[in-house]
Amino acid sequence: MSKPKIAIIVGSTRAARFADVPTQWIAKIAKSHADIDVEVVDLRDFPLPFFDEVASSAWVPSTNEVAQRWQKKVAEFDGFIFTAAEYNHGPTAVLKNAIDYAANEWNKKPAGFVGYGSVGGARAVEQLRLHAVELQMAPVKSAVHIAWGDFLAVRQGEKKLEDLDHLNQAATALVNDVAWWAKALKKARDADVVDEEIKAA
Repeated sequence: MSKPKIAIIVGSTRAARFADVPTQWIAKIAKSHADIDVEVVDLRDFPLPFFDEVASSAWVPSTNEVAQRWQKKVAEFDGFIFTAAEYNHGPTAVLKNAIDYAANEWNKKPAGFVGYGSVGGARAVEQLRLHAVELQMAPVKSAVHIAWGDFLAVRQGEKKLEDLDHLNQAATALVNDVAWWAKALKKARDADVVDEEIKAA
């Protein structure tokens, strides 16, 4: 079985976003994991309109070309780690919109989260866990929460995420969980494909 492929999805597109910092940090940790391949996926490269389809792509194919390209990209992966800024006690609109623009492509794959904000992005992450369950993802227990004090220290250049042992420990646990579940669920999905081929023969 080939290595599971994990996407680190940058969950903000603002010009002044902080997301690049945790993205580069978690990507470095993830890429050091021997059992997975890792790719950073930036929502800036997929300028999706606010959801404007007849229905979810689970029921009706999307007509928007960017949406189609996004769905193909999501389908390439066996698991996901999302960076999650918290705005007004929830995730960014652009991330929720991107999640809504795919459907079956998310199914039966693990999801992990790197949150940041006033309470470490915890409220955004909790909402994203609910969205993940609805899309038949498997959100893992481990998560990274970059609390306000650490966020400000890093943003102002006083510290780097690499310097913060508690965050590095959380990141390692998160990557380990996503890698384990990605491997297990990939094996299960591959078995389902074989079963369907046997039934069709």
